[in-house]
Amino acid sequence: MNSYVSLDLETTGLSPKLDRIIEIGAVKVINGEVVDNFSEFLCPCRKLEEKTIELTGITEADVCNAPGAAEVIPRLIEFCEDLPLVGHRIMFDFSFVKHAAVNLGLTFEKEGVDTLKISRACHPELDSKRLTAMCEHYGIPLQAHRAYNDALATSQLFQCLKKDFEAKYPESFEPKKLIYQIKRESPIRPFQIEKLKRLIEMYHVDCPYELEKLTRNEASRYIDKLMAKYGK
Repeated sequence: MNSYVSLDLETTGLSPKLDRIIEIGAVKVINGEVVDNFSEFLCPCRKLEEKTIELTGITEADVCNAPGAAEVIPRLIEFCEDLPLVGHRIMFDFSFVKHAAVNLGLTFEKEGVDTLKISRACHPELDSKRLTAMCEHYGIPLQAHRAYNDALATSQLFQCLKKDFEAKYPESFEPKKLIYQIKRESPIRPFQIEKLKRLIEMYHVDCPYELEKLTRNEASRYIDKLMAKYGK
């Protein structure tokens, strides 16, 4: 596989259903050569937690005026064309993009190759198979936890692994269909907005969300959280 898109995301957390994408980085490789790149911040419509800021270095100033998923995800899908994906733990990145795409009424079906799985198969002697450790092993420069840098480093790692191990483990380098099942989520209901506004005002809560951008399920969870903490 010589043509692909190497993809990496930064997110507010680990769950595609509960968390949001805040940065997308992608590198398009055709016949082994980088021909294009994609790098975008996304507004998550919620305040970033301190742990997210500490891990990624991404701040409120980076994302507060950035475009939302409705603007960025279609551009990413167009960028990816019909190429397979490469990623270090690619299902994580794929699931977030597909979740966002489905909620926008878009299709994102892909095949992919996981450099983490290849690293585990090809380098059992290494203590860590994290991207930072694998890049250190191969001498690949990396500024970790920024999407474009990680995507570029993952592409370079894939090329190194491919050179050393494709002949021995050819099946590991063949793209396989990525499967993540998700249903489109409904937007927040007007009565949920009104209820949340009343609770926020009543309990003087510093709301971390843009209420109108929540899904119906997200709104229900936030209402339950407020009720559990402050009472009826």
